[in-house]
Amino acid sequence: MSTSKRSLASVNPLVETRDVIAIKNKTGNIYESIVVMSRRANQLAVNMKEELHRKLDEFTIHQDNLEEIHENKEQIEISRIYERMANPSLQSLTEFNEDKIYYRKKS
Repeated sequence: MSTSKRSLASVNPLVETRDVIAIKNKTGNIYESIVVMSRRANQLAVNMKEELHRKLDEFTIHQDNLEEIHENKEQIEISRIYERMANPSLQSLTEFNEDKIYYRKKS
């Protein structure tokens, strides 16, 4: 597991109420803050999806016939790990609150 995955795994996967004023104060506008977080969430979601597919592709068997599909315990465990991870929007919110997201305004 990479260092970024370890830090993202520590994100609380439960939805909690947030201080909207504190989120607004980071950029000066609540909508700008939401845009920053949503763009980061999209990046995280795409990265997670690509990584999951890359890991699961190692287990695919390319056959032309329709034989019975066997369960692979490693594949199931990988899927469970990704299911337990926090939602990308919660991860981006945590990164935003901890000032780990770099953003800038077009001028």
